Amino acid sequence: MTQLEKARSVINDVDAEIAACFEKRMHAAEDVVAYKMENNLPVFDGAREKEVIERNLARITDEKLKPYYEDMLRQLIRISKEYQNAIMHQCSDRSISDENTENCTEEEK
Repeated sequence: MTQLEKARSVINDVDAEIAACFEKRMHAAEDVVAYKMENNLPVFDGAREKEVIERNLARITDEKLKPYYEDMLRQLIRISKEYQNAIMHQCSDRSISDENTENCTEEEK
């Protein structure tokens, strides 16, 4: 196996881990938006976003990678907010069928 093939193999393994972690993160975002809907809270929480970015950037030891990791975190947060907003919108749309409202509170179904 060449050096390139080895590096690509590592990337493939990491990509599989990222996919599993992404699903886990987005399922947790479903729980977050359910709580926010029940408590009439907005999706956007600037203080929480800042905390998440700062806490996670502190985990990166390779300084040259920090700006790229920060960009990835910001993209993950943006995607999570889009997903949460989609769920909120879906729950507020009374014309949708029940099988599409698993994340909605009983009052919203």
